[in-house]
Amino acid sequence: MRVSQFFISTLKEAPAEAELPSHRLMLRAGYIRKLSSGLYTWMPLGLRVLRKVEAVVREEMNKSGGIELLMPAVQPAELWQETGRWEVFGPQMLKIKDRHNNLFCFGPTHEEVITDIARREVKSYRQLPLNFYQIQTKFRDEVRPRFGVMRAREFVMKDAYSFHSSFESLEQTYRVMYETYTRIFTRLGLQFRAVAADTGAIGGSGSHEFHVLADSGEDALAFCPNSNYAANVELAEAVAPIAPRGEAAQEMQKVITPGQKTIEEVAAFFGTSGRNVLKTIAVMTHENEFVLLLLRGDHQLNEIKASKVLGEFRFASEDEVHRHMHCRTGYIGPVNAKVRALADRSAAALNDFISGANEDGFHFSGVNFGRDVQLDETNVHDLRNVVAGDPSPDGKGTLELCRGIEVGHIFQLRTKYSEALQATFLDENGKAQVMEMGCYGIGVSRIVAAAIEQNFDERGIALPAGIAPFQVAIAPIGIKKSEAVRNAAEQLYAELTAAGIEVLLDDRDERPGVMFADLELIGIPHRIVIGDRSLKEGKVEYQGRKDDAAQAVTLQEVSKLVQSRL
Repeated sequence: MRVSQFFISTLKEAPAEAELPSHRLMLRAGYIRKLSSGLYTWMPLGLRVLRKVEAVVREEMNKSGGIELLMPAVQPAELWQETGRWEVFGPQMLKIKDRHNNLFCFGPTHEEVITDIARREVKSYRQLPLNFYQIQTKFRDEVRPRFGVMRAREFVMKDAYSFHSSFESLEQTYRVMYETYTRIFTRLGLQFRAVAADTGAIGGSGSHEFHVLADSGEDALAFCPNSNYAANVELAEAVAPIAPRGEAAQEMQKVITPGQKTIEEVAAFFGTSGRNVLKTIAVMTHENEFVLLLLRGDHQLNEIKASKVLGEFRFASEDEVHRHMHCRTGYIGPVNAKVRALADRSAAALNDFISGANEDGFHFSGVNFGRDVQLDETNVHDLRNVVAGDPSPDGKGTLELCRGIEVGHIFQLRTKYSEALQATFLDENGKAQVMEMGCYGIGVSRIVAAAIEQNFDERGIALPAGIAPFQVAIAPIGIKKSEAVRNAAEQLYAELTAAGIEVLLDDRDERPGVMFADLELIGIPHRIVIGDRSLKEGKVEYQGRKDDAAQAVTLQEVSKLVQSRL
């Protein structure tokens, strides 16, 4: 491709609202242009990268036995009402009406549509298993679209759905898809990690997320460097302390603590650390029950874990705290509390700790479970986020934390949607059975941004050759003035193109500095500079995007060098 026949539109500076490196660089390199909040046009350069990601995904899905189809983006409300998700999915669903006042949505996902296809088309166990997939645009009305295409409202997704006659068959396909995703992200040149995850709003039993490792990632991941254990922090188990709770060594005392409400303030007041202060969080359950959640002061509540114990809940208001505890938030505690209290495992192991005294301006010191607070073991649960240094749940070391960008998620849906939509088949005995289902998603457009988060420097984007917009750039200096430069550039362009290499020939009449800056910014992994001075010696300059310096190579050998580097 010649720059004169293509479209490149780079910027010196990115808009102020661009926060992440990928967002800034995609705008500066002309990969994308903003249309509206969370809506982006994929410009020619960015679209080339997007299509390359799609191609890898499609090729590996086909190898795994996936069957491609394409479902409508607009879906009727009736299907979603059958599964009960029309109201449950929430305000992120874009709901629309046609001219006949019929309700539709712009699909955020396609479980309902594909299950409707299965219930209409699949009659016998002989037709199973099946694994359908599509690569298609989705829409989710994000509350706060940000980070460019990383969290846009409209995005490109590969979503696959499998149907089975048994759970064993589902497990087999689930393993195949796990391996398929591993191959996809490896081929894309990404540093990634698969982690056990919560099924969330999609539902089902088993679930794994695939994360591109990056400091800018929104998700915190826990992993054991000595084993294969890895999980999203939302799901990672905080193992109960091995050591038994210590014996009470102090008498409980009521201490005046005026204005000391936060864990940090209380710990400083008593000259101790947050780990010796009991954090008491008041919540209201779906049944309108007031409950106290007890954690160690240096730990954070894991709301997903708590919801698995309590069901749906919310944090109690100041009025509700005062009505039940007769004091303000910051002074509540479990001593003499007349409400149910649930303790995290680590909190339950505390002794001689500090807690609120349920009276404004007062705390207790020297509090102990058993003596001052009755705590039934049935009320002790894993309620917190793990922290670095916690024991690994597999017993093979301690946990470390890193951040990741979720780019793929696979689920064992089981029968959540097939039961609701009555997707059944006839088994070997002619009896109707509900299909088992799996669901497997990849954020195709998000992968582009995630790859840039891992591959950039102060000069711009530095993508792997497999997904870069072009593999090689030819930068002829003075192409309009020097016939020798022009002829050498054309000869090399033809040679590399004939070898099946994607080449961008910068045939603009620009200064070298402008050409080099643009080619580095847009992320082409290999660059060949042709100039009069080097040509007199029969040489050109080759430099890899991540190389520290250029090297002189003969014009006859440069093509072989580039092909070997690719």
